[in-house]
Amino acid sequence: AQLVASGGGSVQAGGSLRLSCTASGFVFESSDMAWYRQAPQKECELISTIGDDGSTWYSASVKGRFTTSQDNAKKTMWLQMNTLKPEDTAVYYCGPCWSDRTTGTQVTVSS
Repeated sequence: AQLVASGGGSVQAGGSLRLSCTASGFVFESSDMAWYRQAPQKECELISTIGDDGSTWYSASVKGRFTTSQDNAKKTMWLQMNTLKPEDTAVYYCGPCWSDRTTGTQVTVSS
């Protein structure tokens, strides 16, 4: 299985970004999916999950600002990030940060 996140970039505080995750090598439509992030000198943080039934969960740090969605036919998941804060600066992954099967995307939010 491979999970590749893309769509990161540099924005000012209050801005928005939409990340995409493309998956291959497993049955996407029957799998729970998740977004993680890792900031410099910090541990990997689980920030959102989406079940195969479309149900979602968000960590307290992003709830109300981030939205996860997916398209099973396209085997793609998205993370819409609004009202970004400098503390959201991190590398974002659609699998565990420590896995060699995931590729992250850098998000930098300036104040």
